[in-house]
Formats: sequence, structure tokens, C-alpha cells
Amino acid sequence: MTEPADRAPEPRAPRTGRRRATTPRQSRAARKASALGRAQALPAAVAPDGAAPMVPSRPVGHRARRRPWRRAAGLPGTLAVTLLGALVPGSGFLWTGRRLLGVLVLLPTLALAGFAGWYAARDLDAALDLALDPTRLKVAAGVIVAALAVWAVVVYLTYRQVRPTQRRPWTTLVGHAFVLALVGVVGAPFAVAARYATVQADLVETVFSDNTTSTVPRDVTAEDPWGGRDRVNVLLLGGDGGEGRDGVRTDTVILASIDTLTGKTLLFSLPRNMVNAQFPEDSPLRDLYPTGFTLPGDPGSSMLNAIYKVVPDLHPGVLGQSTNEGADALKQAVGGSLGLDVDYYVLVNLAGFQEIVDAIGGITVNVNTRVAINGNTDAGIPPTGWIEPGPDQELDGFRALWFARGRYGSDDYERMDRQRCAVAAMIEAADPITLLRRYTALAAAGKDVVYSDIPQRLLPAFAGLALKMKDAKVRSVVFRTGEAFFSGDPDFDYLRETVAKAIDPPEQRRKKDDPARPKNTANSCAYDPVDPTAPPAEEPVDSVTAEEATLD
Repeated sequence: MTEPADRAPEPRAPRTGRRRATTPRQSRAARKASALGRAQALPAAVAPDGAAPMVPSRPVGHRARRRPWRRAAGLPGTLAVTLLGALVPGSGFLWTGRRLLGVLVLLPTLALAGFAGWYAARDLDAALDLALDPTRLKVAAGVIVAALAVWAVVVYLTYRQVRPTQRRPWTTLVGHAFVLALVGVVGAPFAVAARYATVQADLVETVFSDNTTSTVPRDVTAEDPWGGRDRVNVLLLGGDGGEGRDGVRTDTVILASIDTLTGKTLLFSLPRNMVNAQFPEDSPLRDLYPTGFTLPGDPGSSMLNAIYKVVPDLHPGVLGQSTNEGADALKQAVGGSLGLDVDYYVLVNLAGFQEIVDAIGGITVNVNTRVAINGNTDAGIPPTGWIEPGPDQELDGFRALWFARGRYGSDDYERMDRQRCAVAAMIEAADPITLLRRYTALAAAGKDVVYSDIPQRLLPAFAGLALKMKDAKVRSVVFRTGEAFFSGDPDFDYLRETVAKAIDPPEQRRKKDDPARPKNTANSCAYDPVDPTAPPAEEPVDSVTAEEATLD
């Protein structure tokens, strides 16, 4: 039976006047969960023609659920993975399953480590270029600090991602303490490296600033630091500019002539009281002092140690623009007297010598006779203490200073011998491990008491040469008053001949029994006590003859 086409609508039930009860609004997450449940409850759709049932790959209106990140089961696992992430940044993220984040951290780490290893393994010159270039040092320090900060953040985030979601409060405290300790222990060497780089940059800029001088070689470059010469001559000056003294007196004057190929070094020591120092023929000072440096009046003002102060006072600008006119004048005086071109100078103010020795942990020397601490022979002021004789004496900065400068009861020549031994002892004490451990203190001390006109661009070459010197022989030539040499009226032809033979000795002078042959400084500083029990003489000791000790 068919129903009528036109059917009247059924009447609605009358409103009762009460509002329909409503349920609380569900959250978005709850609605998604409900939709997911309904979708999973639907039967599989049947394909036409008896095909296999079709199951939707994803629920309609919902993203596929992600796999939960991996976390450690307990505290030991958390600490182990955190440590792994600290040693190999990014590996902790990879362990948790965060592959993209792990790769983004790991790849730059490997690249930075690879570059650092490649740069360090290139050769020694590359490392020296970095260590002696202030600009590169500052950049390196900045990179280290930035990398250290990023690394610390990575370590902490690794710990946060690895630790269990359900944990006890004490495990959280232990985890945070572990992260702090890990960052401190592993990051400390990098922090020290950044500090050393900053200190080194400041030292290089302070000591080896771009000096203005007319007495350094002009034909040198970083590629050819010696200008084709096989020797470089550096004037070593010890300035005594302590409290109560007018200016600096260069009481220590030693010319180091260094073979640039082997590092073998000759030290020529001149007495501070030598007069009539000669200037080279092409020097403007030669026109002012044609017969040598001599001034009327006080004989002390004509001595070698007076040139550093007197020439700039009397003749300012005579050598052209100069950062240190006194050093330039003394370079020319020593060079003209010995017949050599003096290339550079290094001045150490003895007022800070004590700090440098303390910074390297002291020096070890053989003391062959008692050395006075304080005292003045001429004024009759007795010493306040003594450095007693003995082999392998370990001296701190204070005792080393008086070992190098003490003159009570002795003379300038004995002091010159001790100064050469002190220099050799400092070279011996300055091994790489000691320098690394005490570098900050050494740099701070050296910055205030060391002055030089060696250009910054040549520092890598000089550093490489210093390494050769450490393994090569250091011989010494000391000019003493005697039959062949008298400091009050020097025979400069004799000085120049002696220097020439020491640098390039004839075959007949190469024999070991030659009394005029320069001797190894290590042998001259050996323990050979004069009389360990005898008190020092009240008057200066007379020097031995030229044949016995002119060349020592």
C-alpha cells in the first residue's frame, strides 16, 4: 500500500518552559580523543566486488600520533647519557630520538674540532703564528668563550631531555649538581685557554708594540725574517732602575750573536765601566764622539752604562724618531765597539727580575763563592745576609736577584759571570710545562719589566729560533781587565779581532786546549768552589790575566 503523497507534519510536543540540560564543553584534546575512539570503532569498509577491506591509513580529522621520546629509566642512565652528550655534543639528543637536533649540534662540533686539529697539526710555524698574533688571539678567545657557552647549554638541555618524567626530588638535585660539576671540570681547560689567549695578546701588544726606530734591519719580512743573514745579534740589557735612582743604569750589557740555522749562541759580555765606546762610522753619534763616548767632568758619566741615559738627555732626536733613544744609542755603541751590527735589543729592568724568577718557580744555579745580600763595599755597609756556596742551589726571586746583582766583596766581572749563569738557568727553567702552569703570572711580570724593539711580525721566527737555542750550545766571551784588555782604555782592535775569531774561528783555534777558545756556558757555570769556608774579601778581587780569563 502506498502512502498519500501529501502527508501532514506531525505536531511538535509543547514546550514545558524548562531549558534543555547541557553538558560541559569538552576540551580540544578530549574531543580529538573521542573522535579517535569513534573512528577506531567503525567497521572496516567493504570494497566492491569482494576486494580486501579498506582501512583508513590515518583517522579522519586527526594527525598521526608521534612516537614518544626516549628517556633514561633511572638516575644512573640519566647521568651516563648526559656525560656522553657533554663529551660528544649532540650524541645525547640522538640517543633520545631527536635526530634533527642531534645532527644540528654534532656536525658543527665535528667541524670545529677537525679545523682545530688540522690547524695545530700543520706545522710549528702555524701554531707560533697564532700564539704571537694579537688579533688572532683575540678572535680565538672569543670563539672559545662562545663555544663554551653553547656547549654548557647543550649539556643542560641533554640532561633535561634524558631524565625520567617521574622522578624523586633528590634525583633532580643530584642531576643538577652533576651538570654543574661536569661543566666546571670539562669546561675549565677551555676557559683557561681563553684566558691565556687574552693575556698573551695583551703581552705581545705591550712589549712588542710597533716601535719607531732607525736601528733595526730594514730588509726583513715575515717570510725572510733574517734578511738573508746567517746570524742575528740581539743586545741583552739589564737595567737597574730601582727606587732612589735617576733613570735606568744598564749595568748588564751582553750581546747575543745567534746562528739562525742551528741556534748556537755566543754571548759577548762587556763591563759596565768600559769607557770610550765607539760608534759606527755611518752613525750621527760618530760625528759627536769621533774618538769614542767621553764626557768632561765625572768619569762615571763616560762609562758604557751611562750611554742609555746621557745620550737622550744631551742629544734628543740625534738618531731620528725613536721610541727608546737610549737603547738605540747603546746598540750603536756596542756594535761599533765589537765590530758587529746590533739588530735588536731586549731590556729587562732588574726591579722586576725578582717577579719573573718567581713566576717560573725559581732557578737552580751552582754557587761557587758566598754572595752578599745588600751591602756596599765602598761605603763600608755590611751585607744583611749571604747566599752560601753549594751545588744546585734553588733560588727564589729575591735570592736570584742578589745572585745576579750582588757586588759586595767582589767585582763587576764576577757579577757578570753570575749574570750569565742566571740567564742560562732561566732558559733551563722555562720548560713548556712550567710556562703553561705559570704563564699568567709570568706574562703579568714580563709586561711591566721587559722592553724590546723586535717587531711583532718577526715574533714567530724568534720563537722558533728560541726553541733551537734551548737545544744548542751557548758559549760565552767575557772581556776582563788584564794584559790584553783594560776597561779604562780599551783596545777596540783587540775586541773586534776576538769577536771575529769567536764567530768564525780558524782551524787551528778549534782545538779544545786553546786557552782563547770560547767555552760552553754550562761548563763555566759548573760547581767549582773557590773556597766555600773562606769569608769574602773586604776589597774587590783583582781580575786574572787576559790569557787566563779573557775568554771564558
